Amino acid sequence: MVVGNLYVLRFLYLALLMAMAAATQFRVGGLKGWTVPTDDPGFYSKWAEGNRFQTGDSLLFVYPQGQDSVLHVSQEGYNTCNTAAPIDAFQDGNTVFALNSSGPFYFISGNQENCIKNESLVVVVLAERNNNASAPSLPPSPSVVSPPPPPSLASPPPMASLAPPPPSQESSVTPTTSPPAGASISPSPNRASPLMAMSFRAPLGALLGLILYIL
Repeated sequence: MVVGNLYVLRFLYLALLMAMAAATQFRVGGLKGWTVPTDDPGFYSKWAEGNRFQTGDSLLFVYPQGQDSVLHVSQEGYNTCNTAAPIDAFQDGNTVFALNSSGPFYFISGNQENCIKNESLVVVVLAERNNNASAPSLPPSPSVVSPPPPPSLASPPPMASLAPPPPSQESSVTPTTSPPAGASISPSPNRASPLMAMSFRAPLGALLGLILYIL
């Protein structure tokens, strides 16, 4: 049981160290620090917009001690530069404010005249440290209408039969008539008779014997 508790404590300690290592401390105003922005009235607004604040980060306010201060106020106190009822007040000259929750945080100078001269700051803290989850959600992309599917190709008609068409009824078949008796059969001009074929193939002696036999 004791060993199990030690493992749990070690895990929590490592998780705490990792969270602390991942946290970022932002110096408010950069090198300018916490002062009246004489050159640009919107200086602190632009500085806040250029950074991403997440839970666990902190703000470092650097200002001359005894001459200025930092007040953590409500939104109403921020809008009216009300220094009478701050949520937190700091005047040590090197103030570190922990951003331990998500949402907006409002700060003004403890000197009301400085606040009126735009020495004030609003930071918005994101909820999670995951880069993907903490990024501000972008507007949804316009839905892309997918093109309609191409029309399905109709199955080709069945191929016509390769068999030749039947002969036309109008075409008459010439009857084969046998030649009259005694008439000599003349070979067709396009086709050679079997006798002529044999005569070319048979030896000369067989041809002569055949002629004598016929006579």
